[in-house]
Amino acid sequence: MAEFSLFGLIGLCIGFLWGIGCSLAILYSIYLGGYRRAVEDSLAERKSKRWNETLKKIVARRAAEAAETK
Repeated sequence: MAEFSLFGLIGLCIGFLWGIGCSLAILYSIYLGGYRRAVEDSLAERKSKRWNETLKKIVARRAAEAAETK
């Protein structure tokens, strides 16, 4: 019984570490894909509607922050 629990504990640890490692690899690849897409969108000559709307929100937020600090 002691050997089974030791092997079970080792398997659990290895499985847990393997699962966490795979999850992190997947999240990192999703992050890089989004980052690449954002860079491509920012370098495009014709900007998308969503990009223009987001830019307007950023400019408005910066203007509000600048007005607060003055």
